[in-house]
Amino acid sequence: MRRRLTSARVPHTLLLAAALVVSLTPLRAADFAKVLVQSGQVSIIKDGSGYGWPMMDTSIVNPGYTIKTGDDGYAKLQVSDGSTFEVFPKSEVVFRKTNGIGDLLNVWLGKVKVVIQHLPGIPNPNNVTTPTALISVRGTVFDVDVEDEDGTTFVSLDEGQVVVKHRLQGSPVVTLLPGQSIRVYPNQPLGKMLDKGNIWRNGLKAVQQAVYDAIYNRPGGGGVPSTSGGKQGDQGKTTGNSGNGNGVPPGAPPSNGAPPNPPPPPPPPPGGGGGG
Repeated sequence: MRRRLTSARVPHTLLLAAALVVSLTPLRAADFAKVLVQSGQVSIIKDGSGYGWPMMDTSIVNPGYTIKTGDDGYAKLQVSDGSTFEVFPKSEVVFRKTNGIGDLLNVWLGKVKVVIQHLPGIPNPNNVTTPTALISVRGTVFDVDVEDEDGTTFVSLDEGQVVVKHRLQGSPVVTLLPGQSIRVYPNQPLGKMLDKGNIWRNGLKAVQQAVYDAIYNRPGGGGVPSTSGGKQGDQGKTTGNSGNGNGVPPGAPPSNGAPPNPPPPPPPPPGGGGGG
């Protein structure tokens, strides 16, 4: 009888263990990217169907979907762990193409900026791939630029650490530290790393800054308002050809609510004037 009870408990224990494993396993299939900022021409294309629609601020991008930006397109998206990625103009990016663990982006053309979030002491491995490069990250801020249809890839690191591997050539992997960058050519092994002062990295930053300026400074773009407007920006203006230099016509009360200045005293009578 005792042996029979023990045998009955084994399947029940296995079921509980399996349920626990499933509950602790990240549900990658349920993962998605939500749009934080969108501007210009940006399209979402469903996986393999060729069917696309314009991206909106309320759009959700599911695994396997492609994000494609036009000449003025820009989008910033966030995934479930808090990590974000930005897609710049003239780019084509697939979100979690394989839906595998660590698979974040497949960049086919154009520029992206990735910010990986992680809890202290807990790694958050993610991979970004291009036609020529595999970029493995562990919580970091970096840029990826696929420069041409051949897949020439430029990787630039701001924070953390990334490991770059050539997907087409047999060469040792390269580890980038903050401020370093590297270009991956389709028909050459990985070359030397570049310093943060190189012209290519600065050029990439200039492109990003130009996009930010165009998005956040346009009317209704939700950016920081200009500091040149307001009351201070109106000082010195006049109305018509007369005024006191601050936009207030003569004789009108000041805008700060203070009483108006008293009129000047009348001029004294002419000399020698007397009664008649």
